[in-house]
Amino acid sequence: MEENNPFENPLFKNLEQLREDLDSHFLNNFQRIVPFSEALGNRWKKAERLGFPKGCNIHDLSYIIGNVQIGKDTYVGPYTFLDGSGGLDIGDNCSISAGVQIYSHDSLKWALSGGKKDYDKAAVSIGSHCYLGPNCVVSKGVTLGNKCLVGAFSLVNQNFPDKSIIMGVPAIRKGTVIINEQGDVHLDYD
Repeated sequence: MEENNPFENPLFKNLEQLREDLDSHFLNNFQRIVPFSEALGNRWKKAERLGFPKGCNIHDLSYIIGNVQIGKDTYVGPYTFLDGSGGLDIGDNCSISAGVQIYSHDSLKWALSGGKKDYDKAAVSIGSHCYLGPNCVVSKGVTLGNKCLVGAFSLVNQNFPDKSIIMGVPAIRKGTVIINEQGDVHLDYD
């Protein structure tokens, strides 16, 4: 055995056992294995620490910077980046999928001018009951209405009204979200 082997350290052995216990718990109860940091964290308590309302949950592997406001019962998936440096407001009951990036600033003029120009900032607003698909990007200054669907890998760089189906690079309106009184959802593509 190597002297000062970190794998023989009692703390490491305890952490290793904790990881095995957490993996077993998540596998048995939720049929999944998650990164160790996610298993250690509580997504609802993270949202609470950030001052977000009841029911909001935010994965540990999410970056949240600046002035970000999130509504109740909104889910923020792993590997997301929420930039509120220019202001970001996300409504109630939204689903922000894994890998989504929302920017309220850009450094384009700053970088190209060699630092002589400031960053450009403009607030972003996402309405309530919106679904942002995996790995989509929302640019600074964008406003999305309520009940919008943004397709995976889309680049949203303009505003869209309520109930828009939005897809592409750059994103365009592809149809309308229709919801009946019973809550059934129909996607009506143009």
